[in-house]
Amino acid sequence: MRIATWNINGIKARLGLLLQWLEQEKPDIVCLQEIKSVDEAFPRAEIEALGYHVETNGQKSWNGVAILSLMRFDEVTRGLPGDDEDEQARLIEGVFSVASGAIRVCNIYLPNGNPVDSEKFPYKLRWMERLTAFAEERLKLEEPFIILGDYNLIPAPIDAHHAENWWGDALYRPESLERFRTLVNLGFTDALRAITAEPSYTFWDFQAGAWRRNHGIRIDHLLLSPQAADRLDDVVVHKDVRGWDKPSDHVPVEGWFTF
Repeated sequence: MRIATWNINGIKARLGLLLQWLEQEKPDIVCLQEIKSVDEAFPRAEIEALGYHVETNGQKSWNGVAILSLMRFDEVTRGLPGDDEDEQARLIEGVFSVASGAIRVCNIYLPNGNPVDSEKFPYKLRWMERLTAFAEERLKLEEPFIILGDYNLIPAPIDAHHAENWWGDALYRPESLERFRTLVNLGFTDALRAITAEPSYTFWDFQAGAWRRNHGIRIDHLLLSPQAADRLDDVVVHKDVRGWDKPSDHVPVEGWFTF
């Protein structure tokens, strides 16, 4: 089974790109972030025509997440618990039946947090704390559980071309890293790092020739519960997609599993 994450950076602007990739790769489940679309405007018909079931948690002009699946959804959860006043659409979770039982796939678009001297950074930290509490409850189910998406977080120096240039940014500073470690230390495995210790980037800014110079960072992650980590076969970063026409600044990251 192939399960992918991709910050699409606007579904309307990248629909052709997405359809091309889906037809080429045919992943089983795709988690999209930053769809920038309300649910009613999401182009589900074009995607459903390729055989995918579609569930969204949309928001006008900003944020928004979606799950596309070749399998039917058994359950869908929208929104991160813990703050009834939080209206930002940043989480959607699907449960699916497979031969070995059920798998739970949680798609997140974690807040960027910049600038750090604004309310955006405390919001990011609070969101991460809520995510950790949510994940802790999910782990009690002792089932294959994957939290994947755009974490807006650089875990280590190897995950940035010039890590020193990022230090102090909301993506790479002590407060953010501490909360990320707290989440991982619940018992999650960073899928890519379980496969390779080599640098591998998932985002290249549109500015300053970042793609041409390979000045990338790794901020799109798949975190796996022990039951999911036991089933991991490989991780593929589809770097080539960044060179396609009118790309997103992120590329798809795909976990291959035997369920």
